[in-house]
Amino acid sequence: MKKRLFILLIIIILIVAGYYGFQKYKIYLNVGKNESLTNINIGWQIPWATEGQLAQILKNTDILKKYGLQGDFKGFSSGAPLNEAALAGEVDILFTADQPIATLLAKNPNWVIIGRLMYNRVSLYVPPLSPINSIADLKGKTVAMPFGAAAQRMALKAEKDAGLNPQKDVNNINLDIYEQSDLVHDSGAVKWGSIDAMAGFDPTPAIFEEKGLIRVLETGKVVSLIVMSNKFIEENPDAPTQFLKAFYDTYDYYRNNIVQADDWFKDDAKLDITSKALEISASIEPNLKAESKSDIRIDLTNEDLIIMQEAADFIFDQGLVKNRVEMKNFVDLSYLEEALK
Repeated sequence: MKKRLFILLIIIILIVAGYYGFQKYKIYLNVGKNESLTNINIGWQIPWATEGQLAQILKNTDILKKYGLQGDFKGFSSGAPLNEAALAGEVDILFTADQPIATLLAKNPNWVIIGRLMYNRVSLYVPPLSPINSIADLKGKTVAMPFGAAAQRMALKAEKDAGLNPQKDVNNINLDIYEQSDLVHDSGAVKWGSIDAMAGFDPTPAIFEEKGLIRVLETGKVVSLIVMSNKFIEENPDAPTQFLKAFYDTYDYYRNNIVQADDWFKDDAKLDITSKALEISASIEPNLKAESKSDIRIDLTNEDLIIMQEAADFIFDQGLVKNRVEMKNFVDLSYLEEALK
């Protein structure tokens, strides 16, 4: 009888201990779940180098969680479908370039630029053995470029700066960036069929350059931006500052783990691209050469604002939007100032 009571007592003790142990374990399991994480829908462009590495770092690390955020990443092939998602209210924040955001703002002004995403390259290039050695040499030549893209903006400006009239002196034709690879494959080329030169945006020119398939005449800078929905900010007033804090950490991780970030990008984008080509593409971004986190800069300079306005003016002058956007009116760097405190 005493033996049975002893066994029963042991069982009761085990049950009670197990119950309280389980409750403690439940608390442990729910630590992350009970944290007040703000969900944020991040619209990004999967095949876009440098931007892609930054997005992948946010996806594959706990940086966002560190600042009370939880990212839901929505990937797109380019800026146009990303804008469509923004207009449909499917994303809260955009990783985008100067022209696409100017296009979006012309249609829906309820967005605000809170910081600089990165710089990326647009280039004007010729075949390796081309006799063309300067922009002025393009007079009477055929130059192919994706119309409506920043590459066209850069190419036309370069022609004007060289004293050429883009409408009369140069035969500028439309050629999608993805079609260039069908023509550019010979390191001994003098021309690409009837085409004397091309303009494009990275990573395509970087891939060509790394393979020795082009000779670059001129490189321009695109200012890419972090853009957030005003509605989202109204509902989550701390989110812009917290996101920018996370973004500083993202760049700090990137500059210290370039190979890892590149591998994540290549795996997700499924691009046939070498690390060297990615290095060429990212060479225009100073944050990757920063010696410390304090040297990282995601604000906007006066030069950046000028480039952004040139982008807005270009799409208006080309008839791509109905009204001209004053880009400075959509910039609010106060969240950045808070993030740096």
